[in-house]
Amino acid sequence: MVVPARDVPRAWWRNIRRTSPDWIRGFTPRVLWTPGLRAETLPAGDVIVATAWQTAGPVNAAPARCGRKFYLVQHYESLYHGSPDEVDRTYTYPLRKMVISSWLREIMREKFQGEAELLVTPVDPALFSRVDPGPDDGLVRVLMLHHDYAWKGVADGLEAVRRVKARRPEVRLVGFGVKRPKRGEAYDEYYENLPQGRLAWLYSRCRIFLCPSWDEGLGMPSMEAMACGAALVTYDNGGCRDYALDGQTALVARRRDVAHLAQRLELAVCDPGLRAKLAREGMAHIRREFDWERAVAKMEALFGQP
Repeated sequence: MVVPARDVPRAWWRNIRRTSPDWIRGFTPRVLWTPGLRAETLPAGDVIVATAWQTAGPVNAAPARCGRKFYLVQHYESLYHGSPDEVDRTYTYPLRKMVISSWLREIMREKFQGEAELLVTPVDPALFSRVDPGPDDGLVRVLMLHHDYAWKGVADGLEAVRRVKARRPEVRLVGFGVKRPKRGEAYDEYYENLPQGRLAWLYSRCRIFLCPSWDEGLGMPSMEAMACGAALVTYDNGGCRDYALDGQTALVARRRDVAHLAQRLELAVCDPGLRAKLAREGMAHIRREFDWERAVAKMEALFGQP
């Protein structure tokens, strides 16, 4: 894995110390620190993969010694990250594209007239499966990811839950995230930077997972929650369409329609039979349709093609 450092001394020192990035606990790949991301600093290899719009330019400019060039598109980043024109330009580069959702594949086809290989990121069942959450206290816990980005829709989610709680006192809003909220949002419980090994317990403890994001490249937390037996209520955020089948595996609300989101959430709260059906079929769908071994085999096959 190539990681940029600010300058040559920092790159040299981190390579000497074999420093690994600290953004993923327990992540121990072979890491090469380089002074910035420039074509001349990239190592030789069989395959080189851009994983965000900022790395697509250097990969596109990389010499032949770096190997076959790929672009793993994980969101339509023109919406929220960087200059739209600059980001859009990266999708026109002659890189072989892989996308993590059917929605992204449609964007590549319709907006950029390019094909892309679909590789939906699977959920690891060794990490995310239903566990015993403890005694049932009769409460309906609704879990929501907290994030500072406006497009994550936290304000929409809070308002939807507020409306439902006004009529359904058994509802409890549970939040989780890397950081504690800066403001006093109305969470009944909040879990800050929960270790990965505890996430399955949290997902299993909450009967409903609420995803109010306006746009998602895929939406892994929703998939993880489904794998642990939570019923999903979500906006139609694009990326969820591979797993959120309205009325079958989830309840899907119109994008950025808070009233409709609250209506769908209340339906899940009020109808235990429907909620159990969504949880059961959602879990089965995640396990059946998205498999790590198949995904890895497909990626390896793509990398091996001339």
